[in-house]
Amino acid sequence: MSVHSSHSGHHHHHHHHHSHHSHHDPARAPSYGARSVSSSSSIYSGHGDRSFSPAISPLPPPPPPNGADPQLWRWFSAVNTNHSGAISVKELQNALVNGDWSKFDLDTVKMLMNMFDVDRSGSIGFNGARLVPPHARVHQPSDRKPAEFCGLWKYIQDWQKVFKHFDRDRSGTIEGYELAEALGSFGYNLPPTILTLIEQKYASGPAPGNGPPPGISFDRFVRACVVVKALTEAFHRVDTDRDGWVQLNYEDFMKIVLSAP
Repeated sequence: MSVHSSHSGHHHHHHHHHSHHSHHDPARAPSYGARSVSSSSSIYSGHGDRSFSPAISPLPPPPPPNGADPQLWRWFSAVNTNHSGAISVKELQNALVNGDWSKFDLDTVKMLMNMFDVDRSGSIGFNGARLVPPHARVHQPSDRKPAEFCGLWKYIQDWQKVFKHFDRDRSGTIEGYELAEALGSFGYNLPPTILTLIEQKYASGPAPGNGPPPGISFDRFVRACVVVKALTEAFHRVDTDRDGWVQLNYEDFMKIVLSAP
């Protein structure tokens, strides 16, 4: 089958869009982060305006490994409720929440587990180097990160900055023009029909009547961007002559679609 892409000229996704809006009033900006399951105290992934609140746990956490960020270690220990030393899918889903305190949907949690479960153990260990400060520019966070939990934490923090930057109306969700702006800034200049499909697919619920779909929550926004990146890269791998057209058999087409996060 032949598939046409209007994206053929955009296979380099490095962009240099400087942010002039990245520092918002923290009192107005919604919070995205993580919570502890063992107490009602929330643990935000800090932007300077919030402090970590370690969970009240019946057992004190073991001392952090050498060179580990103590706050990060406290959060890891709070999330790891069975004290196994590694975080399961269920523990991670219990810990990750959107700005409205809704849990991350399971598909996003599984995607994050697949990205950061480096040793393919089925769980997330703590190991990882000390985190480097994130880049000053707004860009699509890289999934090439230090091992496991430290990398996962950094990845979510980077996405929070991106989400807050593009959530212009402070609604706590990404809608229409915000989605177009975000994907465009990553180098994906998608036609309105595709943007509408993405908005419908990743909306946090069905559209009411003939109205627009509800916005895209933080967890689903991350997944939408990762899927667009994965599908675009898959297309470019088979579009060897870069003319925006590819010829695929049914099996290869299905592999590309089903391999997307």
